[in-house]
Amino acid sequence: MRQVVIYPGEDGYWVAECPSLPGCISQGKTREEAIANVKEAIQGYISVLKEDHLPVPEERFETLVIAV
Repeated sequence: MRQVVIYPGEDGYWVAECPSLPGCISQGKTREEAIANVKEAIQGYISVLKEDHLPVPEERFETLVIAV
């Protein structure tokens, strides 16, 4: 299980990124589509790390969202 941050992008699409996997970002026209797309991106990201015999970063669930 991975933590994902979802927010509206500047182009009208929803952006979804996984903070524990640097550069693992996707988007979709709807939140649901963004979630489905980032799930696929996470699976692909981890598959490539394993294929290349690289360590898979652990999930820490440390994201803090604040309004300032």
